[in-house]
Amino acid sequence: MRPGDMTAYLSAFRARWQVTLQYRAAALAGIVTQIWWGAINIMVYAAFYDGAHPAPLNLNQTISYVWIMQGTLALMPWGCDPDIADAVRSGAMAHDLLRPVDPWWWWFCRAAARILGRLVPRALLMAGFAGIVLPLAGLDDWALHPPPAPADAALFAASIVLGLVLSACITVLLNVATVRTLSPLGANAVITPLSLILSGNMLPLALFPAAAQHVLLLQPFAGLGDLPCRFWLGTLQGPWAAAALAQQIAWIVALTWGGRLALRRTLWRLEVQGG
Repeated sequence: MRPGDMTAYLSAFRARWQVTLQYRAAALAGIVTQIWWGAINIMVYAAFYDGAHPAPLNLNQTISYVWIMQGTLALMPWGCDPDIADAVRSGAMAHDLLRPVDPWWWWFCRAAARILGRLVPRALLMAGFAGIVLPLAGLDDWALHPPPAPADAALFAASIVLGLVLSACITVLLNVATVRTLSPLGANAVITPLSLILSGNMLPLALFPAAAQHVLLLQPFAGLGDLPCRFWLGTLQGPWAAAALAQQIAWIVALTWGGRLALRRTLWRLEVQGG
């Protein structure tokens, strides 16, 4: 990507960001749903820990894990860009390919802006509810507790940014799959359960059987939820913290390289339909 091309990609990012922020009702409905789902999860974990043997995460850590996951739920790559899916169905994809920009970077900027536009308002509302409202209501045991140290907060922020980039890379891959198969249904149906389970959203990865821990922590979806949560809880320190960030970066590089290669091969044999 040439430095002179940045204006076009930043324009795509800014336009998508502004459009996404307009859906305030959707953000409010989403945060209410996530608060309810988070409360249900916490009740289940509270019952589990009430009579459980020592676990990798204590109850307070698990509660914070749940609220972080609910607050960053929009970070998950739920599917391809709906505008790309519409363009594939209508044949308007030809217009996108005529733009004097790199399609991969164009789609990446749009995906990053869309994810960020959904993430920021929900994360702030969730932090306010779980970190401020619950303690004021006398429910400190159910609240989101801050990271143990400023360094952990900084590592969490860095990991969230890398998670955003990683999620955008996965979304671009879903766009490529949609262009290749002429339908978003298959890719979207596969990515949703994978994201929820392998990111730790359904169940913290630390609570999975020990035999599966190494595989679960090395796969890319861990960088979308579980690794940022571990930074927040302060359970990743020193070389382990550096290794976790390096893992996120490595997956970003691999998915960028693989996505660009897949896009190039897909566009080489693309036949535009519709009109």
